[in-house]
Amino acid sequence: MIGALIGGIGLFLLGMRLMTEGLKLAAGETLRQLLSRGTRTPLHGLLSGIVITSLVQSSSAVIVATIGFVNAGLMTLIQAITVIYGSNVGTTMTSWLVTLVGFNINIKAFSLPMIGIGMLLRLIGGAGRKAAIGDALAGFGIFFLGIDILKTTFSAIGGGFHLTELNSQGVWGLFLFVGVGFLLTLLMQSSSAALAIILTAAGGHVIPLTAAAALVIGANMGTTSTAVFATLGATPNAKRVASAHVAFNLITGVIAVLLLPFMLMGLTDLRRILNMDVGPVALLALFHSAFNVLGVMLMWPLTSRLVKFLERRFRSGEENEARPRYLDRNIVGTPSLAMNALAMELVRIGGIARRMAKGAISSEMTASPQLARDARILTQLVDATGNFSNLIQRGHLPPDLDDKLPNALRVSRYYTEMAELAEGIAHAQSVIHPIDAPELETMIADFKHRVVHFLTQAEPAAERYTGEGDAAALAPLQQDYQQLKSRLLRAGTQGVLPVRTVVDQLDLMSNIRRIAEQAEKSARYLSHLIHAAHLNTGDQREHNHTEEAPG
Repeated sequence: MIGALIGGIGLFLLGMRLMTEGLKLAAGETLRQLLSRGTRTPLHGLLSGIVITSLVQSSSAVIVATIGFVNAGLMTLIQAITVIYGSNVGTTMTSWLVTLVGFNINIKAFSLPMIGIGMLLRLIGGAGRKAAIGDALAGFGIFFLGIDILKTTFSAIGGGFHLTELNSQGVWGLFLFVGVGFLLTLLMQSSSAALAIILTAAGGHVIPLTAAAALVIGANMGTTSTAVFATLGATPNAKRVASAHVAFNLITGVIAVLLLPFMLMGLTDLRRILNMDVGPVALLALFHSAFNVLGVMLMWPLTSRLVKFLERRFRSGEENEARPRYLDRNIVGTPSLAMNALAMELVRIGGIARRMAKGAISSEMTASPQLARDARILTQLVDATGNFSNLIQRGHLPPDLDDKLPNALRVSRYYTEMAELAEGIAHAQSVIHPIDAPELETMIADFKHRVVHFLTQAEPAAERYTGEGDAAALAPLQQDYQQLKSRLLRAGTQGVLPVRTVVDQLDLMSNIRRIAEQAEKSARYLSHLIHAAHLNTGDQREHNHTEEAPG
């Protein structure tokens, strides 16, 4: 009997693997397209999760794909969470397959032909979709063949093996069975396998209905282990999606345990009212679906709060840097403080823009991954400053600050152009042909070095910064650029360099010069904004102090 039990579980797991992998390969891009297109609204996401999980019989595969879509920016966190809700409901299809097919049909009469047809398709299908369909059919047959063996084995041992004593231990007995169900899924890494064992054991009268229901709850909660293991060392988005999966299953499981006697009583009464002649296996399948649907109904109104909670957790360094540090809606009503906060945030953006520019100019071979991260951070911060500026504009700005707000927008635009130029420079330097002319190489290297030094000095928040000093330092750079440009053109006309190389180098040097120009203009305007903001902030503080002072 032990050998038959182990063999039945092994056949079931083998069938599940063949069926799942075969269906995923047979569908190809179709499932991914369904997942990406079927999440336009939360309701669509829920339905997509149900349908796709029912088709591939693997909630883990759906959740992993969902994590990939979130990381790629093709799906928002709230869309991913609704897919997870649907995926949990979709896993109940396994219970219904076991119930409707495993206990009501002569399994061998159709499972053995399916295995034969499936393997025939595998032999003649090569490596195409036909072979994948063959794997799925063969897996489907093996899946039910394993169920048949489990059903026969549990029926044979049902008369001499009872868990009634454990079942009579009240709440502690229920939690013990929940833990056993969790461990079954954890060990097999498949809630479907655990459910098949539980349902066939219940059908063989090895375990009573209440205990089997507790095992089903535990198996359902055990699916969280796969999600947790999959996110070890993963990205923040992956951890958020996995956390949503864990939260849903744990909350749903706790509610199901608390309502277990009432739900089983209600389902039993429903069976009697409808005069349905169903056994414990069908009741368990109905119970499995009922508490997952109940979980969706309870969690659905809380989804937006769950998303906000998760977005504040598992933040990466990039996400933390992309959060505005000084922009606070509470100070919008005080224009002087709001302008000071805006100026300080622009100083942060300027530091990132100069970091990008210096990194791009200094890189000779390939663009640094840090450059792409900085570009995303800068874009988010610029958007935030734009929204904050709109809030300031809606208020009543004093005349001395009214003309400063357009300058703030101008500064953010200059820094955005610096970031775009930096990305272009990094790409150009990774594909441009090297120069086989030592004198020109030295001139280009010197020009880059002087621009990088200029960018270091163009810090408007520095104590010794003066706009006049930057303007004076920019003039020699313009002269260096003109000399370098003339030397490159002469090298092209004399045949020292190919014309294509000359054109590419001229474009590159021009962009490097433009970065220096944008840095000078942004620093000059931002220094005026900082000065004006500090003056007005000081006046505001002095005014507040005067109002609070005794007469």
